[in-house]
Amino acid sequence: MTTYGTIGFPLTHSFSRQYFTDKIEREGIIDAVYYSFPLSTIDEFPAFLKNNLTLKGLSVTIPYKEQVLKYVTHQSEEVTQIGAANCIKIRGDQLTAYNTDIIGFEKSFIKNLKPDHKKALVLGTGGASKAVQYVLKKLEIDFLVVSRHASTCSNFIQYSKITEAVIKEYGIIINATPLGMSPAEETCPDLPYHFLTTGHYLFDLVYKPAKTLFLQKGEAQGAIIVNGFEMLIIQAEENWIRWNED
Repeated sequence: MTTYGTIGFPLTHSFSRQYFTDKIEREGIIDAVYYSFPLSTIDEFPAFLKNNLTLKGLSVTIPYKEQVLKYVTHQSEEVTQIGAANCIKIRGDQLTAYNTDIIGFEKSFIKNLKPDHKKALVLGTGGASKAVQYVLKKLEIDFLVVSRHASTCSNFIQYSKITEAVIKEYGIIINATPLGMSPAEETCPDLPYHFLTTGHYLFDLVYKPAKTLFLQKGEAQGAIIVNGFEMLIIQAEENWIRWNED
């Protein structure tokens, strides 16, 4: 039996088990199963591997996209650059880390990108944010990283510093935080949403609920809104390719 799965915590938000279970059944894949593996701390990872010797591939989600790298033996170029992974291929004691969030985000994001979308605010500083930043650099879109905490980073701004002028200048806002994710659907990033216009583009990496409070507030101002569901599907299929290639 070949085993695949997702590691993260608490995994109440993860769709991967159902998605891949359906895929395995639909495509008639023999002797394969997919499980959710909630690890309360990344320190459990080595023992987890020893207890699951049939593992061939893992999805990695919050909060371990960065922490898991200390246990891998190989990293793709993208992972080395950004320091975060969401996909691990396992071949015996050889663990190779990839970041397919990059592909998923880019393919979904560019579909609604307009010529006047030149600058972005990236909300959050974790592994998902790093994948977003990688794509924005590739697309030559200037961006600021937004967080509640102070930073010495040159392209950083705190939420409290986001004024009407900042919102006017930055036509793209990308939520790379868990805010608004089910079951905490009443939460959203702390922004002056009333300054948004029809020229703004809001992309939320959260996929459940389909329309987060962040996106609802953007929609109310006439902004373009996109959730993370298509990105999720794309990265899932990219994970499957990497898990099963030689």
